[in-house]
Amino acid sequence: MISKDLLDILCCPETKADLVLDGYTLVSVDKNSRRRYRIENDIPIMLIEESEVLDVDTWKAIMKQHNKPTE
Repeated sequence: MISKDLLDILCCPETKADLVLDGYTLVSVDKNSRRRYRIENDIPIMLIEESEVLDVDTWKAIMKQHNKPTE
């Protein structure tokens, strides 16, 4: 699993926004991009073209779980 130290220095490659660890994915806190990056074998795949754009409701639910603002 990704360490807190690594999570603290990782950011979304598209927007440079912070990321939250959600299961085996990293989710950008940026409400405009709403990108989700998968983690394979404990390695984050931080390629924009390999990421997924979440719908607004899913993104908001994840942000609420992690006590992050959604507005």
